[in-house]
Amino acid sequence: MTNWTVRDYTPTDETPWLRCRVLAFLDTTYYDDVATAKPQRDAGLELVAVAGDELIGLLDASVTGNDATIETIAVHPDHRRMGVAQGLLDEICGRLQARGATQVDAWTRDDEGTLTWYRSQGFEQQMRYLHVYASGPEEARGSFGSRTDLMPRSGFFHAWTDHEDALRQEFARVYSCRQFVKPLTPEGR
Repeated sequence: MTNWTVRDYTPTDETPWLRCRVLAFLDTTYYDDVATAKPQRDAGLELVAVAGDELIGLLDASVTGNDATIETIAVHPDHRRMGVAQGLLDEICGRLQARGATQVDAWTRDDEGTLTWYRSQGFEQQMRYLHVYASGPEEARGSFGSRTDLMPRSGFFHAWTDHEDALRQEFARVYSCRQFVKPLTPEGR
């Protein structure tokens, strides 16, 4: 289906919002970032794309002063490459600019298609750090230390990139977390 529209999120969208987000993230490095309830954002900064009665995309943003952040953007896998993400981004950029934001950032991981898309939308990478997962008891114990009163089973850590090679040798799951920034100017929209 190619006919879709962008509108404001409503509370009745929560279940399809959650489903769309899970399915959109399933084939990415965010596959295990599952939400069981939708985080609430400011009115007007929660958008959904719908095709008929089906929610096929979503974008939530926040604004702090002149800076805005895309908190979540996702497109249902069956509706990718139809301009849905572009439509959501175009709409939110106008709303962010109207609220006084002069730039918008987004954080993402190592998915090449996503990185390419952000760059094609005028975003530039500003910084990078690592998401490190201790996925099993051995990795968790090794990273947690020698405490005997706790039995770590897994863990999630942030790390700077100065020890990236060593971390990638020690842990099976290490991702680059990248901040992309885009100016919100008439020519940057």
